[in-house]
Order: sequence, then structure tokens, then C-alpha cells
Amino acid sequence: MTAQHVPAPAASSSTDDVPFRYTADLARDIELRWQDEWQDRGTFFAANPVGDLTDGDGRNADPAQRSFFVMDMFPYPSGAGLHIGHPLGYIATDVVARFRRMQGDNVLHALGFDAFGLPAEQYAVQTGQHPRTTTEANIVIMQRQLRRLGLAHDPRRSFATIDPGYVRWTQWIFLQIFDSWYDEDAVRADGGRGKARPIAELVAAYESGERALPEGTWAELDEVARRRVVDAQRLAYVSETPVNWCPGLGTVLANEEVTSEGRSERGNFPVFQRNLRQWNMRITAYADRLVDDLELIDWPDKVKAMQRNWIGRSSGARVRFAVQGGAEVEVFTTRPDTLFGATFMVVAPEHPLLDEVPPAWPDGTHAAWTGGHRTPADAVAAYRRESAAKTAVERQADAGRKTGVFTGHLAANPVNGELLPVFTADYVLMGYGTGAIMAVPGGDERDYAFAQAFELPVVYTVDAPEGTPDGARTGDGATINSSNDQISLDGLSVADAKAAIIAWLEARGVGEGTITYRLRDWLFSRQRYWGEPFPIVYDENDLPLAVPESALPVNLPDVPDYSPRTFDADDAHSTPEPPLGRNEDWVNVTLDLGDGPKVYRRDTNTMPNWAGSCWYYLRYLDPTNDAVLVDPALERYWMGSGHGHQAPGSVGGVDLYVGGVEHAVLHLLYARFWHKALHDLGHVASREPFHKLFNQGYIQAYAYTDDRGVYVPADEVVEDHESSTGFSWQGQPAHREYGKMGKSLKNMVTPDDMYAEYGADTLRVYEMSMGPLDLSRPWETRAVVGSQRFLQRLWRNAVDEGTGEVTVTDGEVSAETLRVLHRTIADVTVDMEAMRINTAIAKLIVLNNHLTTLSEVPRGAIEPLVLMTAPVAPHIAEELWARLGHERSLAHEPYPVADPAFLVEDTVTCVLQVQGKVRGRVEVAPDVSDDDLRALALADAGVQRALDGRDVRTVIVRAPKLVNVVPA
Repeated sequence: MTAQHVPAPAASSSTDDVPFRYTADLARDIELRWQDEWQDRGTFFAANPVGDLTDGDGRNADPAQRSFFVMDMFPYPSGAGLHIGHPLGYIATDVVARFRRMQGDNVLHALGFDAFGLPAEQYAVQTGQHPRTTTEANIVIMQRQLRRLGLAHDPRRSFATIDPGYVRWTQWIFLQIFDSWYDEDAVRADGGRGKARPIAELVAAYESGERALPEGTWAELDEVARRRVVDAQRLAYVSETPVNWCPGLGTVLANEEVTSEGRSERGNFPVFQRNLRQWNMRITAYADRLVDDLELIDWPDKVKAMQRNWIGRSSGARVRFAVQGGAEVEVFTTRPDTLFGATFMVVAPEHPLLDEVPPAWPDGTHAAWTGGHRTPADAVAAYRRESAAKTAVERQADAGRKTGVFTGHLAANPVNGELLPVFTADYVLMGYGTGAIMAVPGGDERDYAFAQAFELPVVYTVDAPEGTPDGARTGDGATINSSNDQISLDGLSVADAKAAIIAWLEARGVGEGTITYRLRDWLFSRQRYWGEPFPIVYDENDLPLAVPESALPVNLPDVPDYSPRTFDADDAHSTPEPPLGRNEDWVNVTLDLGDGPKVYRRDTNTMPNWAGSCWYYLRYLDPTNDAVLVDPALERYWMGSGHGHQAPGSVGGVDLYVGGVEHAVLHLLYARFWHKALHDLGHVASREPFHKLFNQGYIQAYAYTDDRGVYVPADEVVEDHESSTGFSWQGQPAHREYGKMGKSLKNMVTPDDMYAEYGADTLRVYEMSMGPLDLSRPWETRAVVGSQRFLQRLWRNAVDEGTGEVTVTDGEVSAETLRVLHRTIADVTVDMEAMRINTAIAKLIVLNNHLTTLSEVPRGAIEPLVLMTAPVAPHIAEELWARLGHERSLAHEPYPVADPAFLVEDTVTCVLQVQGKVRGRVEVAPDVSDDDLRALALADAGVQRALDGRDVRTVIVRAPKLVNVVPA
């Protein structure tokens, strides 16, 4: 872009005799002025190939220009603002985006706000202030802090999930999913089977007879019965199902929002199992695709493993046990080869088999089985009450006595006809599998413990050496004690025994081989106020109906108060009361949905905060479109397979997505599900939302306590070699610990503090040079000065600190300097492409230090250095570029390219050690300085991993062949 004017040179507000020293004051003046310039010029406007979003000069992008879509995970606007740990990922994506822009790409980089959620609502409960007021104020604070950081976002593409225009499309997507079903036989474009189809096509198939009902015909059903048949197959459906009920938050939670301790991820409240009528999304229909397509995207192995484990695909068999009295219980087992070892059954307390139990105990009932109750009905009712007061994790805990009670039911084992007592025990959950298990105490430790507690028999089906102690045999071995008149598994391996028994079960109609999943349908209802209302109403038959698109968005009403009417966090029997139900004028609405004006009832639940974050990347592409979700041409351009930096033939998606690993089975899994549904329905062409995922590490901080264990202000603690702890606070010993940054630990450092003391560019350089981007690292304010010195040297290499005049010369560049320069260009380019930003900075420091040794700095050397520095420290780079006589912003200047002629030189391999152990190697010039080697070693990824956040006591340099880093 051509600039209309060049900013006037800045002078420091310092009163000393060097008015142009690169101080925090001068940095502030430069940074604020260039941020205004970028905004006025539209420097970072990402041009679409079609439509109104052009570049700063009013031009659309050339459709042939390579696109690069880089994105940060959606931030939530906290009232506390940012601390210096938050910008790490934002700076990294900004560096990558600036680098790619200088490489000639058309870069889309924007940032919106995930603004629905519990924090604002909880604050509203405490203060009475509307959540929108709080949220919008927090967004303004965060926007100011991020703008001050110099992030090159396209401001035209920013939005918040609470914006009515955005809510409208979130609700529209929900209606597309509601208005769809999953046809497992449909052939997809990729050749696979199974895809979402419009519900109208299901109705047409029933009307034509192409699709049959389990009983009767479509013509025989009245309208209500037909709707019930269809509603049961929708991708978004209402059902009475076991849910995670959290009284402390007054809402139900998805499985992914419950910790392994059985408590809410937010607030750490106990979570209980309850049956409630809620919205669900049929994510299980996509389980195989969600697993299989992980092979097609560039994600960290750890995240892929987490998604595979969460989905939990496993093969086995469904087996049906006939219960005396005419009922039937189905179980899923991954070990059908152990059926002959089943000696009892266990069902969840919520299992429908327990809705009716025998009137009396069967003959031969063991006294230990009854729990001291006179009848099965009394025993089951009492046990159900007891289990309802436990969290899911408490129910499944391995420690402690196994609880349970005999139900009075007896079930026939299909392989030998033996009658097995059916117990109920709370370690079996209705939400997993079928809610019933066949218990094989000889092969399962939990079943063995239960059998011991209730004096039940143990039959071993796996051979073991003589002398093997009693207990469950969980390993593989030859099959034993497994035969009847028709089949014998004895002597077979586990795999062969599985195949044989499955074939036998299928031939007799009492079971079949199948695949099952740990994944459950996504619980989508929340009993909260601050979320998207459902675009659904209910008729007189309590059946859901979609509101017309013309009625979108459905906005939140005003309510008397925002708090859930549940205050006892430990009351498992409490009932949710959504705040939306407190506005009768909103709940009861008159609409004409085709049958004339009628009164309908709105849904008083809201969507989870994950709804808005499932699709926000699409809104960045086309943020003002009110006609379609996203222009197909724009979705193909920015996310199309092989158009950006993806390999041709890939599944498409965002080119680079940076964020924390904590979202692996929440946001990332949900977004993939929504995207695949939208793909099936023809709204997007790409099959995956995010092609490359990068998990950044975290910046943590030291915290200090006094002898009482009370936290003291970290910024007041000093190193004290005379103290027994090495640190002191107000003359008293201070004890150091390492962990999370926050107000409670009195170790919080804000970006505003760093801007004031050093400037934004110094903060950017420091955070990017602390270590490899994917590793966590400790914050050390005193170390920031090193990054400031790098920028000060760069400034002095081009500008006279007394006059502000440019000091570079137009003379020839020496051969030695050219070799250093082009080696730096080559190495830094490789590092930047691999997101090794810390090692790239170390190499820029080496080049910068070389230039300080010259009597005169040549333009041919300093200008490439300024361009390479620009992605990391953009403000000082822009200022120097302008002072060097350039009118055009360097944001769109070509990145330097190394001349191969200067890359041929003798190099030495320097070995990098930590405590004497080799952790890396680097090629260096024979005359490399000690300082440069020290910087390269400390930036090396292998060295950083070996240090694992520890301080460095000393660095031993034996140039040019050895560096040994000694941790404290």
C-alpha cells in the first residue's frame, strides 16, 4: 500500500542530554503513533476476493493470490483484564501473520470475543448489573490492551458472540441441525457412508414408502404421531436422559464440563446424575468420522489422542439376557469370550428394569444381598435414594466398600442357561453403554471385589499358571471353562474366542458383534440466563417447533433476577428453575406458524457458551453478510483445500489455529461436529474447521510466601544470599514457589505495567524469546531488560541518539558482513516458517551485535535486519524504515531472501549441553563470539526442554565448539 504521508520523527520526552535514546517514553510515542497510522491507512485490512471488504486502498484480493488464515482461540473478556501470560499466543500469531504477509500471502487475522458465559452472569447475580453491560465494558478494556500490543488484526472483522447479528446466525445453525437427520446409508462425496440430510427428505421417504416404520404405515399415523417419529431422529432432539446436574451452578453440564473428580469444571461444585428433559445434539452419529478424519489434519499427537480416547471407539458384542417374567436386559461387552464366566449382572439405579421388581425375594436369596429390606421394592427404592446423593465419580470410585443390592430379578445367561442374580450398584452409570453389565469376577477386578463383598461365585475363563493367587485374571491367556453342547471356546486365544462366540450369539438371535463408543450425545441445554435462547417453541402437545427465520434472532428478555433458584450446592434432589421462566410475557408468545395465530411456549433454557465458539471462524470470513451464513466463494478462498498452505487434496480449514490444549475435547470436538454437519448440508465446502493446530505453552510466575505461608507481593521480593531461602521480603525470609499467575498469589504482572516500563515491542520480543513456543516458561521481569537492550542496539545502529539523524551509510557491504547477513536471512526464514521464533530472535541478535562492531553501518545490512525484525518488534521497525526514507509501510514489503553465493563458508558444529549432557547442536562461524553462542544456546529448543523452567546458574562457553548450561 502507498502511504499518503510519513510520520514525523519522534523524540523522547526524556529531559537528559540524549533526547533520542530508545527509552520506554520514546517507545510509547513511536508505538501509539504507528498504531494510529495503521488504523488510518487500513494497513492490515484483509481483502476478500469479492464483496465490500477490500484492502486499505479499496481493492479486492486477486483470487489467485495465496491466502493464509491464522487465528487465535476465542478470548473471553474478563473483568480483570489481561496479565502478561495472556498475550503469548496473540503475539505468536501476530508474528506469524506479519511474516506471511511479507512473504506475499493475503493474510486474514482477526479477533472477536466469546462473550456469553457464567462469569458475567455470576457477577450479575452478585450485583444486579445486566451481564451485557459488564461484558461490553470488559471488551473495551481488552481491546485497548490488545491494540496497545500492536496486533495486526483486521478491525472490521471483529465481533462478539452477544451481537444480535451473530446470535441470529448461531440460532440459524441450530435450526439447520434441528431440521436434519443422519442417514447412515447416504454416500458422501468422499466415498464414505453416512451424512446429515434435511428432515424433509426423511418425511418424503416415509410418505413414499421408501422407508418403513418399525410398526404400521405412515398413512395410519396422525399428525402428532408422525411428528414424534420424526423428532426422535433429528440431529438436535429433546429427551428425558440422565444428565450431570450441578446445583451449585443451577444448571446441567456436558460430560466434557465435569472434571475427573466429579465436580464442575467451573466453580468446582459437586455434580450429580439426574434424569431431566433436555436438548441433545447427536454428535455420536459423527463418532467414526471424528476419529478417522484426525488422520487428515495437522494437529499435535497429544490432542488427537485425547479426542480418540474421549470418543472411545471399541469393538465387542451386544448380548441379551432374558429376565424371568418376560423382560430383557441388553449389555455391551468388549470381552464376549468371557460369557461363561458371568455369575451375576449389575444394572444402574436409573435402569428401567427397576421400575418394576418382583413382590418378594426369590427362594434361596442370600441375606447379604437384601440390604436388610423385607422386599425388593423397599431395597431398590432405598438404594436409588442413596445413589442419587453421590457424584458420578463417587459412584465409580475404586476405593471403599462396594455397595449394591439384589433387585429380585433373575436373568438367564444365554450361553448356558444359568440364572444370574441381577443387582443394582451405583458404579454402573445409565449414561454409559446400556446401563447394565454382565459381571465376570474372574476377569475384572471391580466385579471380583463386588463378588467378594456379596459372596458370589467366581468362574475363571482364562488359564493361568499353577499357584496364581486368587483374584481377577485381567491378562490374556488360553480360554478355559467355556463350553456347552453347541460350542467350545476352550483352548482358543482371546481373538479367536471372541469371533467364535459372536458368530454363535448371532446365529441364535441373542447377540451380535458391534462397535460402541464412550462418547455420548452432547447435552445442549443450560438453565442459565446469559446465553443464546433456543429458536424453538412448544405447542399444545409439548412438541418442539422451529420459529421462522424471519423471527431470528430470538433475543433475551429482561428478567427480575439472574440467579438460579438453587442455592444448596449439595442438594442432589433440587430442581433447576431457569431464569428465563420468570418473564411470562416472553415465555408465552403468539405466532402464526401456518395454522393461524396461536399461543406457544418458548424454551426457557439457553444454549451453552460453546455454541457461539463452534463457528466463529466462519464469521471472520464474511462478518457483515446477512443473506447467507458465509459466501461460498469466500469460504473456498480462505479455507479451501490446498489453496493456502495446506497440501492439495487436504480437507481444508484454517491454515493455523493457536490455543491451549485444555480445549481438546470441548471446543475443538464440538466445532468439528458442527462443521461436518454444515458440510453435509452444503453450507461449507471444507470438511474440517482447523487444518493446523498449535498448542502454545504458558507463562507462569514465581510466587512468594513468608514464614506463615501467607503470599507476599512478588515485586517486593529481592534476592538475598544471606537469607536461608535465598530471597527476602521486608528483611524476612521469603519462600519461592512456581505456578499460576494471579491476584490471589500476589504475583500478577499486567501488560500495562510492561508497556509503561519498557514498551510493547520489548514485551513482544521478550515473550517470544523466552523459549520454544510450545513449552511453558517462568516469567522473570528482571530479564526483560535483555530484550530492551537488543532494541536499543538496533536503534543506535541506525539513529544518532543525540540528534535523531540517521547514521547509516550507502557504501558497499563488506564480504564478511554479507556472509553474516545472508546466513542470518536463511536461518531466520527457516525458523520463522517452523514457528521457532525464539531461535530466530537469537540469530537476529547475533547479526545486530555484528553490526555494532562496524565503524559505519551500511544500509544494505541494516535494512534487511529491520525487515526481519518487523514481525517481532513492528513499531520500532516501522519507525526505522520510515527514517531510512521509505514511504510505504514495511508490513507489505518483501521479506529478505538469502543469496546462496554468501552461504558457502566454513562452519563449526557447536555442541550444546545442559549439565554436561548433549541437548543440541548448531552450526556457527569459526569466529563466533561468546555472547552470540550463549544467546544461541539459551534459545535452543533442546536446551529449553532440558531446563524445564529452571533458572540458569551459569553458562560455560568454549567458543566455537562447546556451550554447557548449568541450571540453578
